[in-house]
Amino acid sequence: MLQTIRDRVSGPIIWAIIALIAIPFAFVGIESFQSGGADPTVAKVGDQKITSSQLEAAYQQRLQRLQQMLGENFRSDMIEPARFREGVLQEMIQETAMQQHAAEAGYTASNAAILDAIRVIPAFQKEGQFSAELYREALSRQGLDPQGFERQLRDGLSVDQIRDGVLASAFVTPAESAAAWRLARQERVFSSTRFKAADYEAQITVSDADITKHFAEQGDRYKAPERLKLKVVELDLEKLPEAPVPEAAVLKALYDADSNAFASSEERRARHLLIAFGADKSAALKKAQEAKTRLDGKADFAAVAGELSDDPGSKANGGDLGWVRKGLMTPKFEESLFALQKGQVSEPVETEFGWHLIKLEDVKPAVTKAFEDPTVQAELLTRYRKRDVEKRFQELSEKIDELAFEKNSTLDPVAEAVGGRVETTDWFTRTSGTGLTANQAITQAAFSPEVLQDNENSKPISLGANHVAIVRKAEYEPARARTIEEVREQIRGELKTARAAEKAKLEAEATLKAVEAGAPLATVAAEHQHGVIASGAVRRDAEGVDRALLDAAFRLSRPAAGKVSVGKAELAAGEIAVIALTEVKDATPETDDNAFKQQSVQLKDALAGAEFASFRTDLEARLGVDRKALPAADPTTPAP
Repeated sequence: MLQTIRDRVSGPIIWAIIALIAIPFAFVGIESFQSGGADPTVAKVGDQKITSSQLEAAYQQRLQRLQQMLGENFRSDMIEPARFREGVLQEMIQETAMQQHAAEAGYTASNAAILDAIRVIPAFQKEGQFSAELYREALSRQGLDPQGFERQLRDGLSVDQIRDGVLASAFVTPAESAAAWRLARQERVFSSTRFKAADYEAQITVSDADITKHFAEQGDRYKAPERLKLKVVELDLEKLPEAPVPEAAVLKALYDADSNAFASSEERRARHLLIAFGADKSAALKKAQEAKTRLDGKADFAAVAGELSDDPGSKANGGDLGWVRKGLMTPKFEESLFALQKGQVSEPVETEFGWHLIKLEDVKPAVTKAFEDPTVQAELLTRYRKRDVEKRFQELSEKIDELAFEKNSTLDPVAEAVGGRVETTDWFTRTSGTGLTANQAITQAAFSPEVLQDNENSKPISLGANHVAIVRKAEYEPARARTIEEVREQIRGELKTARAAEKAKLEAEATLKAVEAGAPLATVAAEHQHGVIASGAVRRDAEGVDRALLDAAFRLSRPAAGKVSVGKAELAAGEIAVIALTEVKDATPETDDNAFKQQSVQLKDALAGAEFASFRTDLEARLGVDRKALPAADPTTPAP
């Protein structure tokens, strides 16, 4: 039945497909992932190696997928390349282990299951129906063919059987669901008073002697780090002026050199009828021949296909396959279709999944757009300008590389060559910078011996695709010890803040002990000239309540009748809260309520996820995973 699909394919986004059917390693392609190679091994799962090139392919394709998903919202600083690569490798290890287990345990997926999986993918559908043309075009753009993709899909579905089996085995009892409900919707009534360091700073005095002593003990903390200003010249392809419109002869030469790019292939509109082999291939052929006899007798092809075809994707449409081109279909099917005359029906054609009868409905001959066509002119001009700017960028890159080396005492010739000017950055250090100087490659070059000590121009530094910069030292200040006068007020502020925080902590502790001894919180707070905030009855997910305060309140033990449970919470900016819990209200679950049922499902899903994670960990331990340390990223390599 898969052949039916192969007979009608092409279309959009293969990544959307793969995400939908949950095959994590379609990023690389299962086949290439399993193949060996001479490049270094980054991990070994059982007896199967994962090589550096396979990891890099997965990394790049997953990154492209992320960029496609986010579009204009994607920023390179969203990705930390080393961590991103580690995550990709971990997924490859997990999937490899699962595939090995599936093979060992004999898991596989039927042809029908693969067919069903492909048919429901939206990216392969046109107007809600599966489109073989969209399917084939999607695979073709990714360098795949239907057979290869279906093998990948079979592997993925086999792994899914294991995953689904583990997930489906999880369960929660009614008592567990009820307990989770009570905990999730439990309400607590408490009051709190807060002690802020800032409230005590006015009471703190820091003497000059205190400052002198502190500076003598910790003066090294106040050293000024070395810092640097740079002179910079950038070359960015995006900012190069575009070429003027060339003479018509130039565009005509481009057209003549690649006129095939403006040609459409011959297309044929076809219908087909599939008789699946079933248990008896000969009986299927006989059924196909009988259908051919009916069609030769002028029976309506669409009606016969609707009655007999085993292709659920086209049966409802009378076997209509839409328009197809050469190269998008399996050889036998394609050979037969392109040998037909308009209106003719083929003899039964054998493919992997059954016998096909094919009818040629119509033909669109190949057409080449004329040079004068406005769309052709626009495309040719775009191509010309793209080639021109890329050529100029390459020539300028080479030129400024030479100038930076040959005249390494100045950037003026480099700026003149690119038609720009020499810019000067703000001060920055090895660990802090803004804009251009926040780039790690710039920082590394700036503090290199050639730039910092020899006062030479740097080599061209890659800042991304078709974007380079050359830098040289403008001003430099070495690390130095600050004088006490430079940091006096800084130290005064630090000591005042630290002492105020300590005072707040002491008063909070005193309040806590007094309330534990039986004194009302409001009374003790008033003695310290603090107010009390009553929370009312709140749940652990309450909005508008400090999260640290909530967490502390829900960690307190249930108070006895007429008593309070007391605790404290450390809030933001060193603030301390003392909490008095007076009441705990448990929720009573309504087992027929939709919300209760939904929470039970969520609890089961969470448990299933934890069990599957444990299963996968145990599987990897049994197979044995030898994971190598990944090499450090080249700091001169641009961020993704």
